[in-house]
Amino acid sequence: MTEEIRLIKKYPNRRLYDTATSSYITLADVKQLVLDQVVFKVIDAKSEEDLTRSILLQIILEEESAGAPMFSSDMLSQIIRFYGNAMQGMMGSYLEKNIQTFIEIQRRLQEQSMPKFGDNPMLNAEAWSQFVKMQGPTIQGLMSSYLEQSANTFLDMQQQLQKQARSIFGNFPFGNFGAQAADNKPDAPAPDTDSFNQPQKKTG
Repeated sequence: MTEEIRLIKKYPNRRLYDTATSSYITLADVKQLVLDQVVFKVIDAKSEEDLTRSILLQIILEEESAGAPMFSSDMLSQIIRFYGNAMQGMMGSYLEKNIQTFIEIQRRLQEQSMPKFGDNPMLNAEAWSQFVKMQGPTIQGLMSSYLEQSANTFLDMQQQLQKQARSIFGNFPFGNFGAQAADNKPDAPAPDTDSFNQPQKKTG
């Protein structure tokens, strides 16, 4: 049985209406839905346009402006440069896979902390901080594995791109233009070996 998607409508006055609770909610409430892993969809109340990504980006913008940003200016600039780039689609997939890998690292750390801090170590921020410090070597190993998987993912994407390039450009008639040009080029005249065998004339 698939989980029912919670529908949230956005009205022209920028207010968000949760159809599940029949009440207006704030952006902070939507953030809580994300934290609670509730599947939802935000649509325009009039046009029914999907606004989910736009709302999520607003939440990210607020979090980035709150004083503890995750993205540096340089990183954001690099991401912007990928828009319109031939690698844009692959970059999105690459980042998504990296986030999934990082989530897996977090899950493993939480599993290791359960015997000491209970099912939800995040409830005790100080205890969780101490645990992370104690698990330095473990975290370092997980991060090394994470970086290795990230590099492998990028190499796989690069190989896929090369295969696609060969598949696309290999069908053009000028694909072997260089080789054909070399084949059609007239042979250079053979050196006159007799000129090397004749004695040189002595000059007075």
